[in-house]
Amino acid sequence: MSKQLDGKRVAILATDGFEESELAVPQSTLRSYGVEVHVVAPSKDGIRAWAETDWGDTYEVDKALDQAQAEDYHALVLPGGLFNPDELRLNDQALDFVRAFFKAGKPVAAICHAPWILINAGVVEGRTLTSVPSVAQDLRNAGATWEDQEAVVDNGLVTSRTPKDLDAFCKRLMEELAEGRHEKQHA
Repeated sequence: MSKQLDGKRVAILATDGFEESELAVPQSTLRSYGVEVHVVAPSKDGIRAWAETDWGDTYEVDKALDQAQAEDYHALVLPGGLFNPDELRLNDQALDFVRAFFKAGKPVAAICHAPWILINAGVVEGRTLTSVPSVAQDLRNAGATWEDQEAVVDNGLVTSRTPKDLDAFCKRLMEELAEGRHEKQHA
């Protein structure tokens, strides 16, 4: 698979309050395969993680959101947590950034509460996803089918429930990144 990942670049969109493992584990996994990873955030200042029950480490931001372009990346990762997606789903620049990946048919991977961002971006209708169980009804209300699985893949869209599903999430993310663009994405 590593040959298929040569030259790939992935954006991880996050802000303060992301679940630390949901950014750190995909970032580390992608980098271990030689993928260039950029943390993108609304501000170039560092962003602070939520580490299960309290504030965690501060992570360096590689690009401010207003300087990031979806065409510069092959895929997008959206970590969850409670605070992070709740803030990003109200950020028009973040929603436009997410929509651009769908319009281009590029893989998008969202875990935990991150499907809230996808709902507000208007990209879940007619799709099958998973998430933390508390987001299931929100997804159904937005026209998606929700499944209680460790990872669900729907035409380039990878979703998982919680940090305990990170192995499956990362495996599916790597597979979709290796596959590349998907023709039937919609935004």
